[in-house]
Amino acid sequence: MRMNVMNVIHALNQPVPNVMRLPRLRKRLLILGTGQQAKELGQLLVAQRNSRYDVIGFLDRDPTRVGVRLVNPAIIGTFEQLFEIVERHDVRTIAVCLDDRRSGLPMETLLDFKSAGVEVVDGHQLFEQESGRLSIDLLKPSALIFSSGFQRRALTMGLKRLMDLLLSTAGLLVLAPLFALVGTLIKLESDGPMFYRQLRVGLRGKPYMIWKFRSMQCDAEEDGARWAAVEDPRITRVGRWLRKWRMDELPQLINVVKGEMSLVGPRPERPVFVQELRNKIPYYDLRHTVRPGITGWAQIRFRYAASPKDAHLKLQYDLYYLKNLSLVLDLRILLETIRVVLCKKGAR
Repeated sequence: MRMNVMNVIHALNQPVPNVMRLPRLRKRLLILGTGQQAKELGQLLVAQRNSRYDVIGFLDRDPTRVGVRLVNPAIIGTFEQLFEIVERHDVRTIAVCLDDRRSGLPMETLLDFKSAGVEVVDGHQLFEQESGRLSIDLLKPSALIFSSGFQRRALTMGLKRLMDLLLSTAGLLVLAPLFALVGTLIKLESDGPMFYRQLRVGLRGKPYMIWKFRSMQCDAEEDGARWAAVEDPRITRVGRWLRKWRMDELPQLINVVKGEMSLVGPRPERPVFVQELRNKIPYYDLRHTVRPGITGWAQIRFRYAASPKDAHLKLQYDLYYLKNLSLVLDLRILLETIRVVLCKKGAR
């Protein structure tokens, strides 16, 4: 039954019995829906130590499901009980997580709550905001098409390219003595070239040769291409040290100067793996709409990708970056990359 705005306001502004009680720093959140999107959001918010939200439970259309435990909170009521539950639990945020909103959604009650100051948010947007990634399995193409993100303003992209040129050129000049030292160590440990060049997929799917310090044995792929692992036995002693400090990636400054890469962007993948991943992961080719990067949002937010499953999750971070691309975000990623390297969190 629809409640009018004045009733909602009255319910939300009842005096607190204990006048000395401190205001809540965390918002009490109710999730409207019980599907996969709702469960993923609930799991995320419950698992976060410093979350701004306390998830009090879920609402379902079916009254027979009340009491079913989805994550830690359970289904605590139905859509028809929305007003009563918000009042009883002092809910301040309602997250709408429904695949089909055309029928059964209590629109008038939600509008009343929003008018009264209750935060009503889209589940996808809240998941993105709190996790720093897009849940691609539940994402519809229309959500990307009509999104306010994914902007490619000429000024932003021009300044990004200028920053790439200035910083990469300066980096190559400053790091020249280090390059000579690393090259000597590589040659002393094993036969083979100082640099390792490998075909990768870049902007608009165009292939190019990436530059790296050689960190593996020369015959590392005599049996064919395979995913690298953190403790890969093919890695040399010098190579393990280079990977630990991310120094094997430094020659990619050459790719940045040539315009094949950017300092910040999705990490480039090999053609053989791209073909495999684009057949398994939705929206995979969107990561080729910008230049690949030496570092990226996925690299500072996720562990080393050593399987298609890892690549699936890393793409969610890449899509977040593509949607929110800006110079401010690039600078944040560069600064965070320095922190990650200094903390020695492992190879990427």
